[in-house]
Amino acid sequence: MPRASRPHMPGYGLLPANEGSGLLPWSWAENKLRNSHDYWIATSWPSGRPHLMPVWGVWLDETLWFSSGSVSRKVRNLSERPECTAAIDDAVDPVVLDGIAEIRGAEQDRQRFLRAVNEKYGVDYGLDFLDGITALCLRVRPVSAFGLMQSDFAGSPTRWTFGESD
Repeated sequence: MPRASRPHMPGYGLLPANEGSGLLPWSWAENKLRNSHDYWIATSWPSGRPHLMPVWGVWLDETLWFSSGSVSRKVRNLSERPECTAAIDDAVDPVVLDGIAEIRGAEQDRQRFLRAVNEKYGVDYGLDFLDGITALCLRVRPVSAFGLMQSDFAGSPTRWTFGESD
């Protein structure tokens, strides 16, 4: 279970963690992550220039899974620098993850991902969709996450940290 705290946001007039809505429960963020239709993945070019793209994805076992072309810019970026940021498609009540991406090539991982994608999006992709040459299966393990509810902007911002991260 990640540790919750109030994020450092100078100048935004945030309330103490025990006021307003208080710290949001991780279950709130997980629900948002599970139900988002699209996700935005931010990576960095080798030069440090940012790259942002939308993807379909699924939230499984505390990680965000998605697929991408094996020679896509995001995969080439993640191969060099696996640190990335992912956000749900809701800018009003957002959840944003900072994490580490990894390619998941094992057949059981690819099958599990495809079952979840097929169910969520009403499609019927087979393993040939993720053949390892043209498309890959990736997952992002969160290091930290951020969420807030616009209806309580000063009292709901929450930062979750996983493991030994800051």
